[in-house]
Amino acid sequence: MWELTKSFRFEAAHALPGTTYGAASEEIHGHSFRAEIAVRGTPDPSTGMLLDLGLLERSMAEVRQTLDHKLLNKIEALGPPTLENLSRFIWERVQHAGRVSRRTRGRPELGARTRGVGRRSRGG
Repeated sequence: MWELTKSFRFEAAHALPGTTYGAASEEIHGHSFRAEIAVRGTPDPSTGMLLDLGLLERSMAEVRQTLDHKLLNKIEALGPPTLENLSRFIWERVQHAGRVSRRTRGRPELGARTRGVGRRSRGG
């Protein structure tokens, strides 16, 4: 079993009303995010690869373009702009690559990870 990881960074803003952070969270504020995509599996014997990294990189670039320097509250498919929903949103757009998991970080000490194989997955 092998695991390959690729990551990308994006800058984005959001507002999260109704949290225990109060006004600090309710006001529009920004974060530097880092998303990590992990692909697990056994290499294809004919190619020696888990997947064509070009396909994964193309999907990651599309996701980054959708999120980078945006107000996340305006991205309808995201729902409330939480780390959990960001993680789900990214996974839904790169899952075609194979056994993919992803981690999204908004601050060095805070992250969300979800795993899935070809379908929506919760937790992880």
